[in-house]
Amino acid sequence: MQLFYNSELDTSIKTFNFSKDESRHIVKVLRKSTGDLLMITNGKGWIFEAEVIIPNHNKCVVSILKSTFETPRPYTIHLAVAPTKMNDRYEWFIEKATEIGVDIITPIICQNSERKIIKTERFEKILQSAMKQSLHCYLPSLAPAIRFSEFIKMPQEGATFIAHCEDGEKLKFKDQIEAKKSITILIGPEGDFSPKEIELALKHQYIPVSLGASRLRTETAGIVAGHTIQLCNE
Repeated sequence: MQLFYNSELDTSIKTFNFSKDESRHIVKVLRKSTGDLLMITNGKGWIFEAEVIIPNHNKCVVSILKSTFETPRPYTIHLAVAPTKMNDRYEWFIEKATEIGVDIITPIICQNSERKIIKTERFEKILQSAMKQSLHCYLPSLAPAIRFSEFIKMPQEGATFIAHCEDGEKLKFKDQIEAKKSITILIGPEGDFSPKEIELALKHQYIPVSLGASRLRTETAGIVAGHTIQLCNE
């Protein structure tokens, strides 16, 4: 099954026109014709089954046959991860986090961050593509980039953790995960969190954790954290 995406679809819509680019892909690449079925999501839990009625490569028109809603899970996975120096590494992280099923991604700007300006337009496209590829019907939320000092003061749903590489007592992250409970975890930049940032996180009740014995890149740590949460909820 191939999944398409349009955020404006809802159950009140009976016919739908694809954009020129998607129409070309459907008609020219996938060679869909009249009567063929397509699956579309609005990224908000709905899956729409549609039938091609006008297979025009400039404006492919479909008729919505039925819709189904996937109930959201009772917990959220929130990864607050510092942007990487190389932008393509953060793009990889966003793609894989979406495939895993992360709900919220927040770029946090830390004291040791080498990249402090984030352009989210391309990130949003990667989110959408990864959602479709992995056949998810919920599009992760990409929050605006925010300074660590501001983020840490914001209330978060569920348990809160910080993964860092400094010495000191840290718990095993996998042992702290409660099934069906929301989690926010902080992952620092290549230079790690500063001692002051770690201290501030602990002051705000973030639990220091280890993701394992290996020293991980920022983007790898984010994926390990997200996947560990998912595994503990299976």
